[in-house]
Amino acid sequence: MIRRLLASLILFSIGAAACGDDDDEAAGSSTTAAGVATDDLLAVATTYADLVSASYAASIASAMQLQDAIDALVADPTDATLAAAKQQWLAARDDYGPTEAFRFYDGPIDDPDDGPEGQINAWPMDEAYLDYVEGDPEAGIINDPAGVPEITTDVVVAANEEGGETNISTGWHAIEFLLWGQDLDPAGPGSRPLTDFTTEPNAQRRATYLTLLAQLLVDDLTGVAAEWRPDGAYRAAFLADPPTAVQSMFRGIGALSSGELAGERMAVAFETRDQEDEHSCFSDNTNADVRNNAAGIRMVYLADFPGVTGASLSSLVAAVDADLDARLREQLDGSIALAEAFPATFEEMIQAPAGDPASTAFLAALEAIEAQGATIAEAAAALGIAISIEV
Repeated sequence: MIRRLLASLILFSIGAAACGDDDDEAAGSSTTAAGVATDDLLAVATTYADLVSASYAASIASAMQLQDAIDALVADPTDATLAAAKQQWLAARDDYGPTEAFRFYDGPIDDPDDGPEGQINAWPMDEAYLDYVEGDPEAGIINDPAGVPEITTDVVVAANEEGGETNISTGWHAIEFLLWGQDLDPAGPGSRPLTDFTTEPNAQRRATYLTLLAQLLVDDLTGVAAEWRPDGAYRAAFLADPPTAVQSMFRGIGALSSGELAGERMAVAFETRDQEDEHSCFSDNTNADVRNNAAGIRMVYLADFPGVTGASLSSLVAAVDADLDARLREQLDGSIALAEAFPATFEEMIQAPAGDPASTAFLAALEAIEAQGATIAEAAAALGIAISIEV
């Protein structure tokens, strides 16, 4: 069965093992146990903060275009406006996917107290919690005007994961389900009929719900992005502790690689062979999810985002072990290439028999992404940083 990486706990901790005397620290020239200057860590953390801010800005811009497309659909439901809303969901999802590399260290997106990640991107979802499904035309909040007389933002938010983690009522996948409907086609995505927004019972409630979800998505992303702006409170705290900041950067991309992407999102689905474990199952967009997550990991390691320049994790690692840096960069490029070369949809690959080219291609990508997580931990260790790559 699929090998699952355990937590990789490296011996040295950059936050606790800084060396140099008080005079050195006062002069801003302290170094870590691996001999990395704190000023160099600050430069990398600052570039990262700029990159995060820019990446979220791009995601907000495309989410607002999605909101416009949904408004157009609701105002004038036609085959064309429904298709346009679907297309814009796919485009906006492409911008959001790389931002998942900014998770897994209790930052603004997934702070345990008030982080909105579960409201933005929770999955898998029980479709019947939200709307009708095959065999149950009256299922869901939308079809329960007696129990939920008015659909408001407060109602939608309060319902998310109420009574169970698959009771998803908000975010990307709730919007996806309302646009595509259930995926009952093994060879394609869902096909929600236009009449669901015109003549079917509760069509107006469905339209209202979809409109609220689009606004909530924009609001949630905007709130997260605000923390990373030049005047953001989280950014200030992040940059005030460069060793911990760089540790968080490595933790984010390591945990996304091995624990989340290779583990929860790919290995689990491969083991269960269940389309319900596919991340974007209604639109059949999960191949793009994998590719965009992998691109986000590379983006963070190389500090590679349009308009952003500065020091990177790669430059830190290369300074202490050029061969290790080259190996990791090669792995990052290779993982993206494998995801881009997927020969079938995600659901077709996880259901293909062993030895089938589709199954083989899926496993190759899974194992490559898992392996790069181990190398990320190794790169962190070369700098004297302890991380876990579990989620």
